[in-house]
Amino acid sequence: MTARYRTDCEGFHRRDFLKIGATAGLFGLTLPQLLRLEAQAAPALEDKKKATSVIMVWLAGGPATIDMWDLKPGAPEEIRGEFKAIDTKADGVQISEHLPKMAEIMDRVTVVRSLQHTIPSHGPATVFMTTGNKPTPAVQYPALGSLMSKLLPADKGVPPYVSFTELRNGAAGQAGYLGTAYNPFIVEGGAGGKGGNGGNLRVRGIQLPNGFTLDELENRDKLLKGFDQGFEGADKSADLMEGLDAFHKQALEILRSDKTKKAFDLNLEKAELRERYGQNPFGQGALASRRLIEAGVRCVTISIGGWDTHGKNFEALSKRLLPQLDQTLSALVTDLDDRGLLERTIVYCAGEFGRTPKINKNAGRDHWARSMAVVLAGGGIKRGYAHGLTDPQGMAPATEPCTPDDVAATIFHRLGIDPHQEMSTTTGRPIQLFRGGKVIEALLA
Repeated sequence: MTARYRTDCEGFHRRDFLKIGATAGLFGLTLPQLLRLEAQAAPALEDKKKATSVIMVWLAGGPATIDMWDLKPGAPEEIRGEFKAIDTKADGVQISEHLPKMAEIMDRVTVVRSLQHTIPSHGPATVFMTTGNKPTPAVQYPALGSLMSKLLPADKGVPPYVSFTELRNGAAGQAGYLGTAYNPFIVEGGAGGKGGNGGNLRVRGIQLPNGFTLDELENRDKLLKGFDQGFEGADKSADLMEGLDAFHKQALEILRSDKTKKAFDLNLEKAELRERYGQNPFGQGALASRRLIEAGVRCVTISIGGWDTHGKNFEALSKRLLPQLDQTLSALVTDLDDRGLLERTIVYCAGEFGRTPKINKNAGRDHWARSMAVVLAGGGIKRGYAHGLTDPQGMAPATEPCTPDDVAATIFHRLGIDPHQEMSTTTGRPIQLFRGGKVIEALLA
C-alpha cells in the first residue's frame, strides 16, 4: 500500500523520492529535511505518562456494532438480527456469540456503547474518527498519529508514525495542517508473505534503494554529484539543503538502525504466536504493530476492510469479518498485556460509523452514525467496563453520550498531552487539538 506525501519542494512526493534510479538520491536528502521539520517546536512532555503509544485497529466501511458489542436481544426480530449475546469475563457485559475469544478477555478492555456523531458518509466520518475533529473545508486536521509524531519525542532510529493502510478520503491518516513532515510512513509489501510469515514487510523511507550504500550516503559531495540527474527540473531549495546540515546524522541513524528492520522480521517470533494472531495480512500486521511499539514507534494503524454490509450483513460478519477480528484483536491485547506493554499502549478499535438498527430488505444494515460502539484497551483505560447505554432499539445513546472528539481527548489525556492545547498551522494560525472534545472521566482507571 502506498500514500502520497508532499514535501516543501512543490510537486514532489515521498513516494517519488524513493524510486530506484535517479530519484533515489532525493530520498537521502528528504529524510533529514523531514526530521528537521518534525523536531521544530516539539514541546517537552513530562516523563511520567500513563501511555506512550497507540495502536489503531481500523474497521473500514463502518462495522455493525449492534451485532458485535451492543446486541439487542429484547428488540423485535427486524432489529435484533440473527446473533445471540454471550456472557464475557467482564461482569454484566455481553457481546456477540461470534466474538468468543474477545469474550474471554473483556475483563482487560472497555467497550464504549454510547458513541455518536452526525456524519453517515464514509470519507468525512473517517476524518472525524481518525482526527478527533469534525471535518471542515477551512482546515485539514491531522490524524491522531501525526499529532503524536509531533508532540511525543520518538525513539532514535525508528519512525514515529507507521500505517499499514491508506485510509479513505485521502486526507484521513495524514498530517493536515501540521505539514507533511508528520505524515505516516506507509508499510509496503504483503503482511503475510509466503505462509503468512511477514518476510517481505518494509516501511517506505527506511531502506536504501538498490545500488546505494550508507558510506555513499554519508559523503555529501559524492551524494550530490550522484543526484544531479534526479534534480533535473527540481528546485534545490535552501530549506531542503539545510536539512542535510542539521539532521543528516539522524537520517543515517534511522537508516543504520536495526530496530525497524527487526520489528518486521516476524520469523523471530514463535510459530505458535504467529498462528495465534492469524496467518493473514491483518493478523500478521497486528503482530508487526506490537513489535513496532516495542521498537519505539509511537502510533501504528492497521486495518481490515469489508464492513460496509448493506447486504448479507450476518453472513459477512459470521463467516469472515468477526472470526478474523476476534482472533487478531484478542491476540493483540493479550500479547501486549502478557509482555507488560498494555499499560503504556492504548489499543483503539473503531470504524467510521455504525449501521442501522433496522435490517434492510437485503439482509443488510445501512449507514448509521447516531449510535455506534468502539473498543479501547490499555494505557490507563479502565478494564472490564462498558460505558453508556443505547436505547432498547439501538437508535441513539440513552446514557452518557459521547463523540469522537471526546474519545480523542481522552486518549491524549492518557498520553500526557493537554487535549485543549493550541497548535499552529504552517501559516501560524492557532488551533486547539480537539476543539469540541472533553475527557471522558469514567473511562479512566
